[in-house]
Amino acid sequence: MTRITVAEESADSADVQRCFEAYYSELGALFGYAPDEALPLAVEDLKRPHGLVLLVREGEVGAAVGCGALKLLDGEIAEIKRMWIDQRRRGQGLGGRLLDELEAVAFAEGCSVIRLDSNGRLSAAIGMYRARGYHEVAPFNAEPFATHWMEKRLR
Repeated sequence: MTRITVAEESADSADVQRCFEAYYSELGALFGYAPDEALPLAVEDLKRPHGLVLLVREGEVGAAVGCGALKLLDGEIAEIKRMWIDQRRRGQGLGGRLLDELEAVAFAEGCSVIRLDSNGRLSAAIGMYRARGYHEVAPFNAEPFATHWMEKRLR
């Protein structure tokens, strides 16, 4: 079995930036996502104390195969951003593991609510969120590419 690690990494690292670019490219092809038209998300927003990035690595050389970011808001709310798993690694539970890790970090940071926005074209991701206790809420941002806004109370 291939070794998988999920660990915090600087938002401006080359591997994180490569994962973000793959995320942008995939969503761009799927439904026209364009980072310059989306709500701004600066690298500084994903560095402590404002946020952080978790990177999923596979194998002995630690190739980056996924990422997920947290924005830490007002001490109680965390928002998941840029959650992505390489297409070749989907269906192996990595998305769920990454989501569990993001939730655990948010909880450890003192957050009681975690939320995210998504697009209806990402039906597998939305299904995973629902299966893990996320429910639809009123829009909490003006993200032009979002069609679903969801949150979960952390315990």
